[in-house]
Amino acid sequence: MTATERAVELAITAARAASDRKAEEIIALDVSEQLVLTDVFLIASGTNERQVSAIVDAVEEAMHKAGAKPIRREGKQEARWVLLDFGDVVVHVQHAEDRVYYALERLWKDCPLIELPEDARGGDGAVDAADDTTGGSRSEDDGAIRLSGEPLA
Repeated sequence: MTATERAVELAITAARAASDRKAEEIIALDVSEQLVLTDVFLIASGTNERQVSAIVDAVEEAMHKAGAKPIRREGKQEARWVLLDFGDVVVHVQHAEDRVYYALERLWKDCPLIELPEDARGGDGAVDAADDTTGGSRSEDDGAIRLSGEPLA
């Protein structure tokens, strides 16, 4: 079973809203095989608490316009890691430092990436083999999703 078409559409809507607020490293993971509660995790980063709040506000507004009703929101006051639960899609907006520390991408590395359109990837966006400029040799690649600047070791 894979994520529903509606879940993917909502994830792209949320990703575009986050990207419009200059979110960084936006990725979408199909977690439908691992979780029964949701289909997609969307993860995005902000460089400071103010930006995290702005990203969250933009995502909530875009999802409302798309007809998605929030089930739960956590962490908005601290604006370090905000979780927005829309049922089929759960959006995680994290401060860049917290994102590296908690490494959700590593925790869910067995889940397939959902290809996001160019305008929904944010700065230093999703890892994509087509973007690989190493000349095709990736022997040091262990399959883990890494944030930009994160060491391979």
